[in-house]
Amino acid sequence: MASPVYREYGCEGVDSMPKLEKSLGFDAFCGIAEQFAICMNDYLFVYDIMNDAYFITESAVERFSLPGCLFHNVTENLRSVVHPDDYPMLQADLQQLLSGEKAEHELRYRWMGKDGTPIWITCQGRVLQEDGGKPWLMLGCINEIGQKQEADNVSGLLRAASFKERLKQLRVLPEGFVMRIGIDDFRIINERLGVDYGDRVLRQVAKCIESRLLPGQSVYRVIADEFLIMDLLGGEPDENKELYYSIQQEVEQSIARHNYEAVYTISGGIVNMQDMQAADYEEIMRLSEFALGQAKRLGKNQVYLFCQPDYDAFLRSRAISRSLRKAVSNDFAGMDLYFQPLVYTSTEELYGAEALLRYQMPDGERISPLEFVPILEESGLILPVGKWIIRRAADMCRVCRKKYPDFRVSINLSYIQLTKSPVFAEVMDALRETGLPPDALIMELTESGYLENSINVQKVWKRFKEAGVQIALDDFGTGYSNLQNIGRFNPDIVKIDRSFTIRAMQHSYERELLSHIVNMVHSIHLRIVIEGVEVKEEQQQVMQLGSDFIQGYYYSKPCPREEFFEKYQIG
Repeated sequence: MASPVYREYGCEGVDSMPKLEKSLGFDAFCGIAEQFAICMNDYLFVYDIMNDAYFITESAVERFSLPGCLFHNVTENLRSVVHPDDYPMLQADLQQLLSGEKAEHELRYRWMGKDGTPIWITCQGRVLQEDGGKPWLMLGCINEIGQKQEADNVSGLLRAASFKERLKQLRVLPEGFVMRIGIDDFRIINERLGVDYGDRVLRQVAKCIESRLLPGQSVYRVIADEFLIMDLLGGEPDENKELYYSIQQEVEQSIARHNYEAVYTISGGIVNMQDMQAADYEEIMRLSEFALGQAKRLGKNQVYLFCQPDYDAFLRSRAISRSLRKAVSNDFAGMDLYFQPLVYTSTEELYGAEALLRYQMPDGERISPLEFVPILEESGLILPVGKWIIRRAADMCRVCRKKYPDFRVSINLSYIQLTKSPVFAEVMDALRETGLPPDALIMELTESGYLENSINVQKVWKRFKEAGVQIALDDFGTGYSNLQNIGRFNPDIVKIDRSFTIRAMQHSYERELLSHIVNMVHSIHLRIVIEGVEVKEEQQQVMQLGSDFIQGYYYSKPCPREEFFEKYQIG
């Protein structure tokens, strides 16, 4: 009769079979496992089912909290190494193997490391039977899947690869949602307290998440400090948010239990399954990343429920950003400077012009500055674009001075230019290249721009003043500390925002207030521009206020350089 192992591999009929049958037993298989273990990273095991004996290679004993290489009373002794939450699953599977209900073993679960850290493994084995069909031996291999990035040994959770495999099994999306959770400002924790403490925080958050999950919910660590929860239970959106609030509460309690050694918060982004096209891993990761990002952009320590219009706006912003980047790298293709005249209030003659950036997408769509300028600032592209504007505006002023010797061009500066670029040197270079005097250029900055960086801005502003370059305080009337900023920055010109102009034209109180502002500005020997004058009635009222200059559609909309030249017969 052939030995069990030879029947398993289809070797019946080999002449040497009877001899090998006598020699191959539990001890022999253990010896073979020991020899193979030398050249493998995995852990081999032999389970003598009939005699309830278990052998595993020595490297596993060094890694996990096993009682030794060889032990009996297997199901009970395995309790010391298997994660408590996973043991019932293992026990049920072993029972089926021992009873002969099945012959193959494959489970993905957690063993406990020597230091108490849960480590994800895949355990695979095959049962060999005696002649009578009773289970005899199980030969198998344990693979530490954390080493293959399927599991994360810091948090003790499965990684994104395992989530991806789970999706493949689903094929179609059921009812439910995914929630992406991120630790707010995790980088600061690593910097201030060290990477080891950062890992501790990750483990704490992982435990907090796991403790609040229900059957039908699973969690994975995706990247860095971010976790992904998959829910197959369904429920209303507000109910889905309750899971986040529950985890948030558990995190707060955990921080208190650890005596506030590190205080941190979490943000969450939820995407309902019905907002997805299919069980597509890439789409789920994109949408959940956006949802989490929105929660952080809205102030952190909160949850955001995915909204398609918000996502569409995000995609549009990203498309514009990519287009702008290509434009800058392609000699500012699609960008142009428009110019809007500033006229003397008293004579309505031309004083100068404000340079205004315009942008047209490759498909011909013209994008509002209100949309693309913030993108330029967020991306840092405002630095090369700003330098380009300064050179173009200075050159335009050079040409205009041939007919209007005192012509000036006003240039809007971003606070990012003032704090992150050598903008003063760029302006001085443009003046030298064009041969213009310093007072031919007016540098404008809105209040919203410099409040956060007032010290740095003041330094650059002082250098401009000392060099003879004029400065203007733009959008006056839209903020809360305008008068203070006049004293702080000592501008040459104050520009009244159009929103203030409209209110003044419509309400006597606002008009009286504007009149007092004009008088106050004049009293400290500054000049004032009233912006946003569009119709004759507004122009007449502004004329009565005594401002120095007027700017608005009544005289001209912003127009390209050549059109401006034609309008004022320049060149």
